[in-house]
Amino acid sequence: MSKLYRESAEKFIKFVNSSPSPYHGVEECKKLLREQNFIELRETSPWKIEQGGKYYVTKNHSSIMAFAVGGNFTPGNGFSIVGAHTDSPCFKVKPISNINKHGYLQVGVECYGGGIWNTWFDRDLTVAGRVILKENGKMKHKLVHIKRPILRIPHLAIHLQRDINDKFSPNLENHTIPILATEVAKQLQHTTGDSSSEKSSEITCKANAHQPALISLLCEEMLCKAEDIVDFELFLADTQPAAIGGVLSEFIFSPRLDNLVNAYASIQGLIMSLEESFATDPNVRIAVLYDNEEVGSQSAQGACSKWTELVLRRISPNSQEDATCFERSLAKSFLVSADQAHACHPNYAEKHEINLRPALHKGPVLKYNAKQRYATTAVTASVIRIVAEKYGIPLQEFAVKNDSPCGSTIGPILSAKLGISTVDIGGPQLSMHSIREMCCTSSIHQCTQLYKNFFVEFPAIQKSMEEM
Repeated sequence: MSKLYRESAEKFIKFVNSSPSPYHGVEECKKLLREQNFIELRETSPWKIEQGGKYYVTKNHSSIMAFAVGGNFTPGNGFSIVGAHTDSPCFKVKPISNINKHGYLQVGVECYGGGIWNTWFDRDLTVAGRVILKENGKMKHKLVHIKRPILRIPHLAIHLQRDINDKFSPNLENHTIPILATEVAKQLQHTTGDSSSEKSSEITCKANAHQPALISLLCEEMLCKAEDIVDFELFLADTQPAAIGGVLSEFIFSPRLDNLVNAYASIQGLIMSLEESFATDPNVRIAVLYDNEEVGSQSAQGACSKWTELVLRRISPNSQEDATCFERSLAKSFLVSADQAHACHPNYAEKHEINLRPALHKGPVLKYNAKQRYATTAVTASVIRIVAEKYGIPLQEFAVKNDSPCGSTIGPILSAKLGISTVDIGGPQLSMHSIREMCCTSSIHQCTQLYKNFFVEFPAIQKSMEEM
């Protein structure tokens, strides 16, 4: 099994290293799906959904829903869903980011999500995301990832802040501005970029709002001119790649484990499930990944939007003979809200409730909260327990202490909006929301197998629970 864990972890590491932004993550998922002959659908076009068909649709290039229509599906049957998210806490380049101070060329950024921001200091950083270009009179979305360190947020020397080891509370507006270059080096190297920007429209060319050296680098990477750039969304990312670590090679040290672990495992679980019982499945098997979970999901591509409902309605439409097909489908459906969980930290064990201390390697974690920050109930947990027991997948449980706040997921949002039975679960990890997180190699295989076998087993489980 250790070899199996290692192979799964290595495949995941390739995925996460290729996914420095939600846009890249979705593109990597599309590659996996296209290899399995999934067909891309567009929201603006008519759909022809067929039994046995495999499809995917994206929103904003940062959310994706992949679905496979069971061979025995008819409108009114259920949806078997695993949901995760593509975004992670990070710094995002501001709309106007050109900052020059004391001989340094800097890039203004804003905080995206609830990151452990001190972990971003003294790291070799770059930018990744998407650029909107004008090309032959049309708008074009293009991914960009500068694969070398170009930015750094340096610490202040301990000599100038003697209490740094007692308390470090940086001002997030003033102290987290990364350095791109110096004015001296710019003048010596005759960095270009200003002249082309001056010829472009003040309204449509965002190049005027950013460091010319950064714009020049983007243009070089994308083989375009500064005046072609209409706008962009760039995120800071660590240049250090994810790696397998630990003296026994049992850990994954990586950025964005929350929540690319479950984004990857849900897509792979869906693909792998099609090898079993798909031709006779009465349900639609769905893996859906949302953007903007880390900032509350309130966006067109987030879990709070109507996007999920609109796509599901197109899959299971009402008919003249039965105006309740969609509502019946939801009543027969189930959502696995897949998001990473807090493993017990050996140096801070008191932060965990004494009976609820998840550990690495001991399986995915069922998450409970009496205030409904997680959507798990006894019934929904039982569905996962039945799947896990049948396939020998260990499970753990987690709930926060009464004196601690609790995070949340897409689970409560979607269960409330759609009335779908939901369970919250995810792999255990440490350093959540740090620039470098840590989980165990076994999580990738265990989560993938759990989601895969949920897709396979849920219709039969649901049928056995009809009288509950």
